[in-house]
Amino acid sequence: SSWYDIPKEGVMQPAEYVEFLVQRLTEAAVRAWKSRQPGGVSWGLGYAVVGHNRRAVYANGSAVMYGPTNRPDFQNLESGEDHGLEMLFFWDEQKRPIAVAINVACPSQEVEGRSTIHADFWHDVREQLDARYKGLCVLGWPGAAGDQSPHLMYRKAAEQRMQQLRGLSATQEIARRIVREVVDVLELTRQDIRTDVPFVHRVEDLLLPKRKVTPEEAAAAQAEIEKILKKPTPDSADHARRVWHQKVLDRYQTQEKEPTLTIELHVLRLGDVAIATNPFELFLDYGLRIKGRSKALQTFVLQLTTPCIGYLPTAKAVAGGGYSAVVQSSRVGPEGGQILVDRTVERINSLW
Repeated sequence: SSWYDIPKEGVMQPAEYVEFLVQRLTEAAVRAWKSRQPGGVSWGLGYAVVGHNRRAVYANGSAVMYGPTNRPDFQNLESGEDHGLEMLFFWDEQKRPIAVAINVACPSQEVEGRSTIHADFWHDVREQLDARYKGLCVLGWPGAAGDQSPHLMYRKAAEQRMQQLRGLSATQEIARRIVREVVDVLELTRQDIRTDVPFVHRVEDLLLPKRKVTPEEAAAAQAEIEKILKKPTPDSADHARRVWHQKVLDRYQTQEKEPTLTIELHVLRLGDVAIATNPFELFLDYGLRIKGRSKALQTFVLQLTTPCIGYLPTAKAVAGGGYSAVVQSSRVGPEGGQILVDRTVERINSLW
């Protein structure tokens, strides 16, 4: 069953949209290939505070996504942060910048919870860069950030005051930080544009062990479903929660016969840069493990590629519980996360 009750009339159905999207992506790829021109590439590193760990830990060991930090029993945020900006620049023959890919360890969700299509802080990044480099294409690449967010967990009032003093919205402030670094690094790497670089792309289907649903977790999911079904007038949120718990029961019934999950893993080398993808909302620590062990000068880790299949939490997150770490949130657990890291590092390092 679907997460959402999709109207049968007046909207494009999911299968229709897939066909619509694939056709246009194919056309774009063909058009790009046929119109290609000689150019160059450069890479660089900057820093901007964008993402913050969003899981608050309390004295009893529990963790809560966006949990309040002004509680007396607040202990710490569960994990660290990565403020590095990995950047790839693409240039035409006249050494004019035509595109930049910016890898940020943070999802673009300063604006969320609205029923609207919104590019979040990337819209403001694009506007600010377009004012300086007309027509520059900006690719916002989310890094490993399943436990990260642009939302502040503390110092909120002080941050809001600074935004007011600058006359900026929250997304404009994030964009200001990113754009400042992009401009600085772009001008530096203009001195080191490469036109002949190694380029390798490897793709494989990787088998990962599914996270096991315990009998206790299955029973708790069943109890939640029964509570929802007893409501006289369940709404769309109730429907989504019922589906969320039902998927746990379905997994419990099939996990012995279907113990693994296949994901699509891409690893690329472009000059001194490695790019590795995964389909998860991957907790930051996994991305740091990959970057720390990679032989590449710079390593871009991209999450949420191919259809997203849920969070991939760390062992400490699973112990703390809470949304993003409970079994309903993740089809693969810490064991699979380490396998993903090891295989990604192996594939990256084989290219060097």
